[in-house]
Amino acid sequence: MIKTDILIIGAGPTGLFTVFEAGLLKLRCHLIDALPQPGGQCSEIYPKKPIYDIPAYPEILAGDLTDKLMEQIKQFEPGFTLGERADTVEKQEDGTFIVTTNKGTKHHAPVVAIAGGLGSFEPRKPPISNIIDFEGKGVEYIIKEPEMYRGKNVVIAGGGDSALDWSIFLADVANSVTLIHRRNEFRGHLDSVDQVQKLKNEGKINLITPAEVKAIVGDGKVEGVEVHKKEEEPFVINTDHFIPLFGLSPKLGPIADWGLEIEKNAIKVNNALDYQTNIPGIYAIGDVNTYPGKLKLILCGFHEATLMCQSAFKRIFPDKKYVMKYTTVGGVQGFDGTKKEAPKAVVKAIN
Repeated sequence: MIKTDILIIGAGPTGLFTVFEAGLLKLRCHLIDALPQPGGQCSEIYPKKPIYDIPAYPEILAGDLTDKLMEQIKQFEPGFTLGERADTVEKQEDGTFIVTTNKGTKHHAPVVAIAGGLGSFEPRKPPISNIIDFEGKGVEYIIKEPEMYRGKNVVIAGGGDSALDWSIFLADVANSVTLIHRRNEFRGHLDSVDQVQKLKNEGKINLITPAEVKAIVGDGKVEGVEVHKKEEEPFVINTDHFIPLFGLSPKLGPIADWGLEIEKNAIKVNNALDYQTNIPGIYAIGDVNTYPGKLKLILCGFHEATLMCQSAFKRIFPDKKYVMKYTTVGGVQGFDGTKKEAPKAVVKAIN
């Protein structure tokens, strides 16, 4: 039986940052993740994808963000159960929980924080009859290693942030990049849309809208795609790779059977207080939760984790008063006794 203060289900960015915020409160954490390494989607799906909305980082690769978070929480010595899926939860008479994985590993904690991101997922595939024949032979739904596209001709389909961001990134890597979207309007950030338009004007991206890829051409591997553009005859674009980026189809998996209140494949929480679910002691933070005005951003997950940890402290120690101290004043002390002191100049200025 693994015992901890906060049991975190999901070792993505939100789950990892929870360890830091809990550590400041002297609460120990243990994380469960079905993937064999921490980082969630940032490690498994797009480790080389640039992220632009992390404070203080104008740009950081998803994999590097995971590395930084792991470095930040090292002092708090979190435990990990990796390569196992959280399957069942049992509430005990004293209000604590036992969570058992698909491999039988049991975990006991007074607080459970579900930070499972989108849950288990699979890419949404476009309705192209022969696309399965070319999977792994020039058709990729996820970009894990951008260098494989160096000097190649690439066609990307999609209208969201992933399609825009990868088109921008690969413009400096691939021989040619063509972005195809079925509408003239994009769903991504306006800055990304402007940048794609700028690269189009510079001749670095071939932008085709409104249009759709209806077929893949090739003999054993992708050699081209058939494009259907409104009010035009279908035409073929020669390419080495076709990358449809239509997002992921998320599934909560066994968590959906835990008695939690679910809305559109997400867990409802009380965002007015502490991101607690309908089961006291079980919280949901990050992309896995939903509430009015929810934004699925890593930044928002960090905020939710911070408030959740404050609530968890009160639940674990109802008779203990916690006085919040800014890290710039009190420093950060790990469980091993080491302490990073605040700079004296800062302490003096505040005193």
